[in-house]
Amino acid sequence: MNLEEYFARTGYKGSLENQDLETLTDIFQHHIRAVPFENLSIHCGEKITLELEHVYNKIVRRKRGGWCMENNQLLGWVLKCLGYDASFLGAYVFNPHENAYANIMTHLLVKVVIDGKAYIVDGGFGVSYQMWQPMELVSGKDQPQVPGVFRFTEKNATWYLEKMRRKQYIPNQNFSNSDLLEKKDCRKVYMFSLEPRTVEDFHFQCTYLQTSPDSLFTKKSICTLQTTDGFRALIGWTLTETTYNYKENMDLVEFITLKDEEVEKTLKEKFNITLERKLIPINVKGFYTI
Repeated sequence: MNLEEYFARTGYKGSLENQDLETLTDIFQHHIRAVPFENLSIHCGEKITLELEHVYNKIVRRKRGGWCMENNQLLGWVLKCLGYDASFLGAYVFNPHENAYANIMTHLLVKVVIDGKAYIVDGGFGVSYQMWQPMELVSGKDQPQVPGVFRFTEKNATWYLEKMRRKQYIPNQNFSNSDLLEKKDCRKVYMFSLEPRTVEDFHFQCTYLQTSPDSLFTKKSICTLQTTDGFRALIGWTLTETTYNYKENMDLVEFITLKDEEVEKTLKEKFNITLERKLIPINVKGFYTI
């Protein structure tokens, strides 16, 4: 494992001399635009494991993506190698269907401290809830980014992330009531504490999420990648392409339904992913929104 190979994977060619916020942001943005958030291994007969070398080989050498425990673990390793004060936290994801946060800590985050200020770096959520810049860990402050306005709120040592979105324009009205579309203007994303975590804290969750019939990830094949002006997502056979703020306070959301024979080609052309095994797409109706 080496940083040069990782940066070749993400296309980052900037300076590595300073461990400052500007460099962190640049490295982070290159990662989220090169490495998809995806769970395709579950649906093509592969096992997801959290050993760092396995994650590195999958993302860097096989040019795949991963979910939060893979993406953010790799990001954390890169940042630590560069000399950043980086550590892991654990979050509980909000389930809008049940209007409650999960009771299992399933989301791995990276906390980075620069000049005494703490930031959350999360390269493993995907779709419109994917931050594009490290977020300052401060309560009650709106933090506008290209995807929308993010905000942390702290109550009794628990931190909550929420996101305010723009209005959406859907040209294909056949999808105007799609269950993939978020209907609320403000959406809770996850909650977390500042208790330091290790990757070992997530081994049970990693197994559970890829095997349980109750897991979102066994019900949906997901691949999503940030672009320079929005993001793409392939959920089952449904391909969406979102352009942020294409008109004032309006996001463009385009939908296409793929045929079975188009899925593999689309993964290659839109997400730069070539699978070694055959993917079996799935999209059971659930609480996942883009």
